[in-house]
Amino acid sequence: MSRQVLSNQVLARAPIKAWTGLLYGHKALTRELSARLLADHGLTLNDFDVLAQLSRAPEGRLRRVDLVERLLLTPSGITRLLGGLECAGYVEKATCDTDARVTYAVLTDLGYEKLREASKTHVADIETALARFDDGELETLASLLARLSQSD
Repeated sequence: MSRQVLSNQVLARAPIKAWTGLLYGHKALTRELSARLLADHGLTLNDFDVLAQLSRAPEGRLRRVDLVERLLLTPSGITRLLGGLECAGYVEKATCDTDARVTYAVLTDLGYEKLREASKTHVADIETALARFDDGELETLASLLARLSQSD
């Protein structure tokens, strides 16, 4: 008796092929880019993303709960992530003057410099990783992926 749950016919359907291609492509790119960022700068992709999110926020600060939503991590995951960035001196914790329950993550000058340094090579690594596509293909890919995050 076959233990195959999904038939070859199902696996050959365009939505299933697109989904698995997206998953495997994401996995491969994430591994490649993460390894380079870690080797070159000692940052994970999530570390980099936190620093980038904070750099774009007013006064370089965001509520921790906002980082949870932006990075799609759990509150405990953000706490651990920020703990490492705080130990490295890239981020500091700040309280809210009007609500003691609210805490902020604030980008430090050292964190800004680390992000600036890492951005140069990370952007180049992204461009290298996606150089297998021509400009037209990249525009199409960007457009298609943007539609996935749009709500109906």
